[in-house]
Amino acid sequence: MTVRAGILGATGAVGQRLIQLLEPHPEFEIAALTASEDSAGKRYDEAAKWRIDVPIPDSVAEMTVGATTPEDVPDDVDLIFSSLPSSVGEEVEPAFCEAGYIVSSNSSNARADDDVPLTIPEVNADHIDLIEVQRDERGWDGALVKNPNCSTITMVPPLAALDEAFGLDRITVSTLQAVSGAGYSGVTSMEIIDNAIPHIGGEERKMETESRKLLGEFDGAEVSWHGARVDASCNRIPTLDGHLENVWTDTEADATVEEAKEAMRSYPTLDLHSSPEQLIHVFEQPDRPQPRLDRDADNGMAIAAGGIQETDGGLQFNCLAHNTLRGAAGASVLNGELLLERGYL
Repeated sequence: MTVRAGILGATGAVGQRLIQLLEPHPEFEIAALTASEDSAGKRYDEAAKWRIDVPIPDSVAEMTVGATTPEDVPDDVDLIFSSLPSSVGEEVEPAFCEAGYIVSSNSSNARADDDVPLTIPEVNADHIDLIEVQRDERGWDGALVKNPNCSTITMVPPLAALDEAFGLDRITVSTLQAVSGAGYSGVTSMEIIDNAIPHIGGEERKMETESRKLLGEFDGAEVSWHGARVDASCNRIPTLDGHLENVWTDTEADATVEEAKEAMRSYPTLDLHSSPEQLIHVFEQPDRPQPRLDRDADNGMAIAAGGIQETDGGLQFNCLAHNTLRGAAGASVLNGELLLERGYL
């Protein structure tokens, strides 16, 4: 089965990554592109300032960009990928769902809503069935599915492995986040060169709430959020791609370093097209992972972990993921693959 897919916000940074991942995809076909009113009606190669280090696919370059409304997307599109700013997504995405489209969204709006699946397929694939609750409550023929924030995606798989093995009481994280996470114009060179910015607006709250929802239990009707306390400090540094994070945990059961490494290494991946061969790569070297060296593991879809140490009451570790691949566009594509596997498309 080939799924006809549309991309909302196709000219932006994540939209370009979605094109990069979807154009050669064996299960998805790019059938519609939308962007702002300034871009609507133009050829894609005229509307987009292409910044990916591979050429624009010829088939996409010649496509006409539409406006971001359900009326401008063909009826035979099966799945919508959204990379809209959250202020736009909160208005536009429900309109697409009401019109019968299934939306796999990277935008931050609605992630905490009780009836919206927030999923990392390897961690909480069962949460996807919140779609049934959502449709009953909202009367939609379509559906809205979210992937979490790029910094949350980086730490949750290792945390899920530790929680399954030892239980988690408290999580503290300090991030070192790449500039691409702010978009192409989000941080100027004068702000970030020779500098670090010890605050990213709204990011701490996203990490603190989204991680608890992702690690929660779904009983078929609702998600009970994980009870661990989560505290986050988010920092922007002058790397291009790859969010590096320092994480401290208090565990319910005692855990040795070797037991923690084994829990992460053995945490299962999935058999979806974009799934990494191994979800969590564990390094023995104390100075790994590093963004430049490790962000592209398994086509940028793996999580890297290292520096695992015992602490008083728990464990400390470092983790890393490619923020625009695993943390954004790739996460939305993986959710689309999960929707297909579970029969929602």
